[in-house]
Amino acid sequence: MLMATLIETAHKSSAHRHPEKRNRPNSELLRKPEWIRVKAPAGKGYLETRKIVHDKGLFTVCEEAACPNMGECWDKKHATLMIMGDTCTRACAFCNVRTGRPAPLDPDEPKNVAQAVMEMGLKHVVITSVDRDDLDDGGAGHFAQTVREIRAATPDTSIEILTPDFLRKGKASEIVIDARPDVFNHNLETVPRLYLSIRPGARYFHSLRLLQSVKERDPKQFTKSGLMVGLGETREEVMQVMDDMRSANVDFLTIGQYLQPTRKHAPIDRFVTPEEFKNYETLARAKGFLMVSSSPLTRSSHHAGEDFAELQAAREAQDNKAVGKP
Repeated sequence: MLMATLIETAHKSSAHRHPEKRNRPNSELLRKPEWIRVKAPAGKGYLETRKIVHDKGLFTVCEEAACPNMGECWDKKHATLMIMGDTCTRACAFCNVRTGRPAPLDPDEPKNVAQAVMEMGLKHVVITSVDRDDLDDGGAGHFAQTVREIRAATPDTSIEILTPDFLRKGKASEIVIDARPDVFNHNLETVPRLYLSIRPGARYFHSLRLLQSVKERDPKQFTKSGLMVGLGETREEVMQVMDDMRSANVDFLTIGQYLQPTRKHAPIDRFVTPEEFKNYETLARAKGFLMVSSSPLTRSSHHAGEDFAELQAAREAQDNKAVGKP
């Protein structure tokens, strides 16, 4: 059985997860090409990871967003932990995370996350969250506390955060930047023309400015951002977003295929071929990104630990070249 089939079955009751999409017309679910299909999750590592996550009462974006790479990552004891609950205040057309009114923050969550990271023996951890527009700081303080707890519990673990945009939250993002994660990731998701239909609660240039501000406040932090393709964007629009990211000094770009969670979500325009993804990678590297991951199944946190090591090596090589070292 394919994982894609499991995901589709598990989320048929999308009206309960996405009440705002209940009255939308159903769109056609395109048949996935061979290069998109993955195996169902299995294996000892997968089961151990699931037990730790569930025993700690934690949420993962792997499950909530129905990530196609969950079986592979969990088997290697890699998981992207999602803080601040499982309910988002936004209603993006591409996302399968539950929408609605979130519960209050759990003050014990940062310590529980740190304990889970220690128990799993993670060398690199990715922490993300739902959007929390209901909070005065958008959850920035909770993010920062989680980073500090992980640092205290397992100081050798590198920390990558994937944050919301903190739109209309003043200088809240500075609280997170000052916690000094190793990688600050915020996804632009799509090209500016499609924001109104795909990411209506966000603003493209605000997100771009957020990434730029990380480098201005702490130049040593790596910055990272991702794009989905297959939503109707053009090649030229993707190239323009690459240029915008480089103008904001983004270090690491991920590009992956959009996969439609349910018939109520934004429809897939087309499946981008592996050859096109390779071409995007070549273009992005030519534009100066330190690291590029571009493939149909690339997701923002896929292979994050291995990618972080490569990112460090790429910066070291760049720094050596700048001072004339071999």
